Amino acid sequence: MSKTFKIGESTLTLSIISDIIDYNKKLILDKISKKKIRDCRKFLDKDIASSEKPVYGINTGFGSLYNHKIDAKELNKLQENLVLSHACGTGEKVPPTIVKIMMLLKIQSLSYGYSGVQLKTVQRLIDMFNKDITPVVYQQGSLGASGDLAPLAHMSLPLIGEGEVNILAERNNIDYRTLKSSKLLKEMKWDKVTLKSKEGLALLNGTQFMSAYAIYSLIKSKRLSYFADMIGSISLEGFDGRSECFDKLIHKARPHKGQLKSAENIREFLFKSDIQKSKKQHVQDPYSFRCMPQVHGATKDVISHVEGVLSIEINSVTDNPTIFVKQNKIISGGNFHGQPLAMAMDYLSIAISELGSISERRIFQLISGKRGLPEFLVPKPGLNSGLMIPQYTAASIASQNKQLCTPASIDSIVSSNGQEDHVSMGSNSATKLYKIIENTERILAIELMNATQALAFRHKRSSDFIENILDIYRSEVDFLVEDRLLYKDIVKSICFLQNLDIDQEIL
Repeated sequence: MSKTFKIGESTLTLSIISDIIDYNKKLILDKISKKKIRDCRKFLDKDIASSEKPVYGINTGFGSLYNHKIDAKELNKLQENLVLSHACGTGEKVPPTIVKIMMLLKIQSLSYGYSGVQLKTVQRLIDMFNKDITPVVYQQGSLGASGDLAPLAHMSLPLIGEGEVNILAERNNIDYRTLKSSKLLKEMKWDKVTLKSKEGLALLNGTQFMSAYAIYSLIKSKRLSYFADMIGSISLEGFDGRSECFDKLIHKARPHKGQLKSAENIREFLFKSDIQKSKKQHVQDPYSFRCMPQVHGATKDVISHVEGVLSIEINSVTDNPTIFVKQNKIISGGNFHGQPLAMAMDYLSIAISELGSISERRIFQLISGKRGLPEFLVPKPGLNSGLMIPQYTAASIASQNKQLCTPASIDSIVSSNGQEDHVSMGSNSATKLYKIIENTERILAIELMNATQALAFRHKRSSDFIENILDIYRSEVDFLVEDRLLYKDIVKSICFLQNLDIDQEIL
C-alpha cells in the first residue's frame, strides 16, 4: 500500500479518505494541480492590476459590506482582517481527526485552481497535515451558509501565526500537545503566510467543516449498520427467535437494496446454527427481531444516498467568488451554501437513530424473563439486579437521539444585516449527527452485553461466526454471575466494537 496520496490524480472517495486518515498517508500535490493553482493566481493578480472594477471579496468588504471598495494597498490587510475577525468559534473543541479531514477537503478544493490562492498557502496546509499538526477549532459558530466561516477561520489562523494547534505526540497514540501557532512557526522555522487578495475568503468560504463531520459520521455509520445486523443476530439467538423471516424469497418480493443486504448478512451470521435447527415454541417473534431487515435495511439505503451526496460535495469547489481562467471570468455565486449537506445529514441522523431505537427494544425483550431466560439475565434475580439498569441507560440514550433528530435544515436565521437572509444550519446538522453516531454505538454495545449474556443460557451451539465473536468478546467482558460495576463493562463493550477489525469491502 502506498504511503502517499497525490492530490489531483483522482477524486476523493469515502474509502480513500478512510485510508489516508487510518494509515497516516502523506499528501502530495501533482504537477497539474500546481500549475492550475499558479495560473489562477497569476490571472487574478493581472485582473486586479488592470481593472478598478469592484469584485466581491477581492477588493470589497464582505457580507453586507460588499459595497465598500478597498484600496489596492490594503488588499493583503483585508484578507488577514477577515481571518482574524471571523475566528469567533466557541463550545467544545472539534476532534483532531475531524480537523484533519477538514484540512484534506480544503486542500482538495483549492487544488482545482478556481480559488486564486498562492501555491505556498496550499503547501503550508499540506505540510501541517503531513506532520499531524491540526489547528484548534471549535464546534459552534457556523450558520452553514457563507461556508463554515468561523470553523474555517480557526483552521486558517496558524497560517498567519495566530490561534493554537494540536500536535500528535506519537503515531498510534491519542496524546496531543497544544501550543500557540506563533511558537509552532518558530519550532518549525516557518514564515507566516502573507495572504494575498481573495485568499482569506478562499480559506473561509466552503463547506469543509460540515463535510468533515459528515465523512467521519458516514464512515462510522457503515460500521454501525453492520454491527446492528451482527448484534441483532446474536440477540435473536439468545431470544431463541426464528430465522425463516430472513429467507431471501420474502425479501426479493420487496427488493429494497438495503433490506436485501441486511437479510443476507443475518442469514450468513446464522449459517449452520444449532439453535436455529432446534424446534421453536413460538410461531412469531416481536418486530424488533422479525423486521430487522426492513428497519436496518432502510438505514443502509439512507447511507447509500448520503454517500452519493457527499461524493459530489467533497470533490467540488465551494468558496466564492469562483475564478474561471479559461473563460476569463470571476463569478460571485453561492456554492458555499450548505443545504445539500444539511438535509443529507438530517436524513442520516434519523436513519442511525432508528438503529439505536430498535436495538433498545431488543434489549428490553431479552431482559423481560421471556422464553426461558431469567429476569434481567442473571442466574439469581432479586438478590441481583443483573442487566436491569443498562436497559435504562440505552432507553435514555435512544430518547436523546429522538430529540436530536429534529432537522436543523428546516431552520434559518438572518445574518449580516440581511444580506445573508437564508442559511442552512448545516453545521448544527453535522454536530448533532456526530452525537447521534456516538449514542447509537453505545446502545449497540449495551445490546451486545445483553445478547451474549442471553446466549449463555442456551445450551446449544450457535453458528461458527457467532461463537467466534462470543469467544473474542468473552476475553474482554466476563459473563455476569452476580452484580458488579457494570459501567466498566459498558466501556469495554464500546471499545470492543470500536476495535473490532472488519473487512471494509463488506460494509
